[in-house]
Amino acid sequence: MEHKTTSPSGLRAEDEGPGSGRWKDNPQSGASPSITESMARGKEAIGAAAAAGAMDSAATDLQLLRKDLNSLKETVARLVSQAGGEAAKSARDVASNVTGQAGDIAGDLMDRGANAASVATAEAKSFAAELERMTRSNPLAAIAGAVLIGALIGLLGRRR
Repeated sequence: MEHKTTSPSGLRAEDEGPGSGRWKDNPQSGASPSITESMARGKEAIGAAAAAGAMDSAATDLQLLRKDLNSLKETVARLVSQAGGEAAKSARDVASNVTGQAGDIAGDLMDRGANAASVATAEAKSFAAELERMTRSNPLAAIAGAVLIGALIGLLGRRR
C-alpha cells in the first residue's frame, strides 16, 4: 500500500512502508527545484564555505609562518652579531697577550744584551789594565810587541 503526501513546496513523500519518507519531485509543480539540484547547490555552498575557511586558515598560517621566519631571522642576526663580538674580543685578547709576551721577550733580550755589554766592558777594562801593567813593568817588550803587530797589519794590508 502506497501512501502519498504533498508538501507546500511541491514535493511529495512516498511511503513504501512505515517510517520511510523519501521526497521526490512532484511532477505537477513545474516551478520548484528538484531535491538533487538543491543538494548539489548545498554541496557547492558547503564546498565554497570550506574552501573559504581553508583559504582563511591558509592565510593565517602564512602570516604566522612569516612572523616565525622574521623572528628566526632576527635571532640568527643577533647570534651572528654576538659571535662576531666574541670573536673580536678574543682577537683583542690574543693580540694583547701576544704584545705582552713580545714585550717581555724584548725586555729579556735587552737585559741579556745589557749584561753581555756590561761583561764585555768589564773584560775590556780588565785587559787594558793588564796591558798597562805589563807595559809599565817591561817597556822594551811592549815596544817590540807593538812593532811586530804593526808589521803584521802592514803585510795583511798589502795582500789585498
